[in-house]
Amino acid sequence: MIKDRYINPLTDFGFKKLFGEAANKELLIHFLNQLLPEKHQVEDLEYLPSERLPSSFLDRKVIFDIYCTSSRGEHFIIELQRSKQNHFIDRSIFYSTFPIQEQSERGDWNFKLWPIYTICILDFKINQPNPHNRVIRYVQLKDQDKELFFEDLTYIYIELPNFTKTLDELEDLQDKWLYLFRYLAKLEDRPAALQERIFIGLFRAAEIASYSIEERQNYEVSLKKHRDIKNVIDTALEEGLEKGRAEGLEEGLEKGLEQGREEGREEGLKEGEERGLEKGALAAKKAMAKQMQAANLPLDQIAQITGCSLEQLKNWLKD
Repeated sequence: MIKDRYINPLTDFGFKKLFGEAANKELLIHFLNQLLPEKHQVEDLEYLPSERLPSSFLDRKVIFDIYCTSSRGEHFIIELQRSKQNHFIDRSIFYSTFPIQEQSERGDWNFKLWPIYTICILDFKINQPNPHNRVIRYVQLKDQDKELFFEDLTYIYIELPNFTKTLDELEDLQDKWLYLFRYLAKLEDRPAALQERIFIGLFRAAEIASYSIEERQNYEVSLKKHRDIKNVIDTALEEGLEKGRAEGLEEGLEKGLEQGREEGREEGLKEGEERGLEKGALAAKKAMAKQMQAANLPLDQIAQITGCSLEQLKNWLKD
């Protein structure tokens, strides 16, 4: 039984319920406008089919979480990703090629493209340098002098774990949206800091008690899947890191003792721990894959979460 008052927007059901339904279109528009420049502010939008079919039988189809266009013609892909993937940035760039191709016109066409935004809401930190620990990163095509070369293709990556503000520290509407993505499901009532009209609508749309029996059942399934995956990943990472740390320390000590010097021991420990952590990360992935298989998750989904190929995954599961 669900004890929370509000749905978790980081579940598949919760995200699409709040932002993927026409009845809640105002919520999506308001959220997007906190991310977009003034010239691309959205007044209205149209939801498009999320499944994009390949141009030939040899190509791969994709299913977006949310795909829409504004009344002025901008295209938006909005993706929610809860678990870490090795090649997620590559995947987001691949996704953006679909609205590029779909803008081609028959007959005479001058190749003018409408702006495309790929917006990724991530419940993890991506494997890219982020010295300032930014929550939101905007990526566009630039030349060798770091000058903007093409402005109509933009990637926005939102790394939620980097958002650590409390209610008292929220400065603007963007902060408030980020706070709700992280903590909505933990709230028991609407805080005084979130009394704007748009958030009154959000809390109303997120209240589980107002859902039909079928909707509550669908949310329970989605919530269970979300928690299962999170628990499997957390457990596997903890076990893998612990194993890697132990192996690294042992290997480092052996090397340090062989060198017979304090300097060598310190270097050995450091190198051993680094190598051990690498082994631990691999062990964590293998353990994670086996636990997800035990939880009856499909192999293609396990491969996507762990960032490995199906062939590699099958070899792991044989070990």
